[in-house]
Amino acid sequence: MSSAAAAIHRVLLQGVSSSDRLPPLTVKLLHGSLLRLDLLADLSPLLLRALSSSGLHVHALRLHSLLPVPSHLTLPCALKSASRLPNPLPVGEQLHARSLKLPSHSNPYVLTSLLNLYAKCDLLDHARSVFDEMRCPNTVSWTALITAYMNAGRVREAVAVARDAFASGMRPDSFTAVRVLTACARVADLGTGEAVWRAAQAEGVAGSVFVATAAVDMYVKCGEMARAREVFDKMPEKDAVAWGAMVGGYASNGHPQETLELFFAMQTQGVKPDCYTVVGALSACTRLGALDMGRQAVRTMDWDEFLDNPVLGTALIDMYAKCGSTGEAWVVFQQMRKRDIVVWNAMILGLGLTGHGKVGFALVGHMEKSGMKLNDNTFISILCNCTHTGLVKDGRRYFHNMTQLYNITPRIEHYGCMVDLLSRAGLLQEAHQLIDDMPMQANAVVWGALLGGCKIHRDAELAEHVLKQLILLEPRNSGNYVMLSNIYSNSNRWEDAAKLRSDMKVKGVEKVRAYSWVEFSGKVHEFRVGDKSHPHMDQIYQKLDELGMEMKTMGYKPTTDVVMFDVEDEEKEHTLVYHSEKLAIAFCLLTTQPGEVIRVTKNLRVCTDCHTAIKLISRITHREIIVRDNNRFHCFKDGCCSCNDYW
Repeated sequence: MSSAAAAIHRVLLQGVSSSDRLPPLTVKLLHGSLLRLDLLADLSPLLLRALSSSGLHVHALRLHSLLPVPSHLTLPCALKSASRLPNPLPVGEQLHARSLKLPSHSNPYVLTSLLNLYAKCDLLDHARSVFDEMRCPNTVSWTALITAYMNAGRVREAVAVARDAFASGMRPDSFTAVRVLTACARVADLGTGEAVWRAAQAEGVAGSVFVATAAVDMYVKCGEMARAREVFDKMPEKDAVAWGAMVGGYASNGHPQETLELFFAMQTQGVKPDCYTVVGALSACTRLGALDMGRQAVRTMDWDEFLDNPVLGTALIDMYAKCGSTGEAWVVFQQMRKRDIVVWNAMILGLGLTGHGKVGFALVGHMEKSGMKLNDNTFISILCNCTHTGLVKDGRRYFHNMTQLYNITPRIEHYGCMVDLLSRAGLLQEAHQLIDDMPMQANAVVWGALLGGCKIHRDAELAEHVLKQLILLEPRNSGNYVMLSNIYSNSNRWEDAAKLRSDMKVKGVEKVRAYSWVEFSGKVHEFRVGDKSHPHMDQIYQKLDELGMEMKTMGYKPTTDVVMFDVEDEEKEHTLVYHSEKLAIAFCLLTTQPGEVIRVTKNLRVCTDCHTAIKLISRITHREIIVRDNNRFHCFKDGCCSCNDYW
């Protein structure tokens, strides 16, 4: 055996002694006594691949350094091993320099391996330069460059490269299609994504569960739910990831009923959901106020997973709290074995929303004692707590302390909470001044909070100024016009209210219809004013008439000034009787057992008249009635509300 062959043989034998993962054929070759230098040209690629795939990268590089003349078959293996080193750049640059002297340097496999190495070193400019040396990049080369940009977080550039690739005639394989569809999903590039999906169909790789799932995700992220569902329904096979992408897509795009329908269909198919799919289902239950469905979703996973996974635990706490079951949320919080800052914040916010402000503040103190550091989101939860309980002094103190004691710079959300707090308390000029003093431009949420205060305290002059700002920010939002119209109506400024409604018609702004919904027997029942499509509507109207008679004997008088139309009081009363939340409550009284808690969700804020009426209904029926509107929770019991008439 020559000295060169002996040196190579020693390296290989060291590799054998270092690992038991080498393929049997390689081991047989290494132990063969006839290993000759003249065979190395044929065997070296095989041996290099074996060492590299077995994790013996140092041995692979030593072997490569002993080869008299590297080739386009050995250089990619050596570059792959170099890229796996803790510090790949020095060895990679040596291999690059060595390759420049060889005819094989221009080989696309060699250049692609170099590209991958420089990408691993975060040297994207070098990687791009290597790519540009290729005369005819193949699909693997294009995919490597796209992946390099994606891994570096430069996703838009990755999509731009993909467009160039398709323009050059590249035909995607399944891996390329998945990578490009994923990139398009991240930047919501529907045009490029659809072009990739069509190319995948043309190349016959669209049937892959991975490609189809990536297409579903791309359509979901672009908000094209109908297209996403079309791809999903045509998939020949669906794994848990595909189901999760569709369920999560419905949840994130504001389709809670479709989310739950698909989630429970997933169960009938025997597919076990992962934690993110369950989180999507729980968020849908949160949005609908569907507590029983949420409990069903919980049963699809082992209870310990909720206690050990902060993402799952937070979603469950949020669902229970926002469905009005603060006790169950508290039990989950107490039992959780892993509580990060998000878990604590969710519980504090949940307590504040449901009228347990004092417990929320106590939890903040306990949180600090446990060594958990308050963050900016904690202060949003705290300030929301102050807002819903009317604690102006506490709110000011916390807002001051977050900057002075905790060095947290207030975000626009913190200013919004403070404006809301001050506005509700009637401190409208102070709230307005705070908006003027903000270091950033106020958004529609902040101005909307001030407008809400103007409605409560009937300040039409300031409301007109606020509405002008809101129309600039949200010209199509009917809620702003309706709010000001209500303010005009409350002040008997009927002509101004009529003119405002006329302006809405001219601008094509349509009022959002109020509706309420309840969950019963695994189904969500929706109610709207004037809608008689529900099969129980005759009984519902009769029940409301009966309740109305009883309420009047208790001194109830309809608060007709909340009706913004200039009509007779009798007509106003008729309008108020059949507000959607009252219809939903009457339905629950007809269909649930005596003493059972009634839970109603409404898309808009509960009006003053309904708030007064529901307090009386809770006393008449001896029921606890929980109403969640778009602003807060109201827990009615024995003629009182948890908000203490502050909302």
